[in-house]
Amino acid sequence: MKYADMAITVSDLNQYIKNKIADDEYLNNILVKGEISNFKNHYTGHMYFTLKDEKSLIKCIMFKSYAEKLNFMPKDGMKVFIFGGVSVFERDGVYQIYVKAMEEDGLGDLYTKYQDLKNKLEQQGLFDEEHKISIPIMPRIVGVLTSQTGSVIKDIINVSTRRNPNVVIRLFPVPVQGEGAAEKIVEGIEYMNKNKLADILILARGGGSLEDLWPFNEEILAHSIYNSEIPIISAVRT
Repeated sequence: MKYADMAITVSDLNQYIKNKIADDEYLNNILVKGEISNFKNHYTGHMYFTLKDEKSLIKCIMFKSYAEKLNFMPKDGMKVFIFGGVSVFERDGVYQIYVKAMEEDGLGDLYTKYQDLKNKLEQQGLFDEEHKISIPIMPRIVGVLTSQTGSVIKDIINVSTRRNPNVVIRLFPVPVQGEGAAEKIVEGIEYMNKNKLADILILARGGGSLEDLWPFNEEILAHSIYNSEIPIISAVRT
């Protein structure tokens, strides 16, 4: 028996699975609650995000025609109810929820924690304009605190040296996510200040979910930035 006569293509398999799901009435009209993560508001008007709970996650897409009917802007950390249908994106063999409607169900724990901390720091005066240090127009030495293996540092070097060929980029490698990352970033800020190693500091990392970016929302880092004698620019893409 030849395998070639028995085997189906990947496309055939994905199509078969898609048809099976399409025949399930429950999956075609489903109401799900969860927390938004990795939200992307695409320039086409479509919205892409992940819906998660404590144990699992599922990818979701909301096309422009439905997204235009929303009376709020979804964001990472927001708890929502979504109504739609499950289907298979055949090209990638991925099942996801195609969302037709969405309603808020309060805010997620991390987002609430973020808002509480922001209000606390505002009351302490950490964001007052009078405390902000002026950014030098043409810094001679730029200190960068980010991962040494990511694309961010390459982009910073390329752009900075193209605009100012004489600039010196001084990298202080730090973890940009995970447990202990905030403490390592604080150590970098304090080290650069103590040894006067830069005219300006850049904290940088690429995009990510609220969870991935959480080290940059830690209170110890906010106070470290406030106490820095070297001006600091945030280049953390949200």
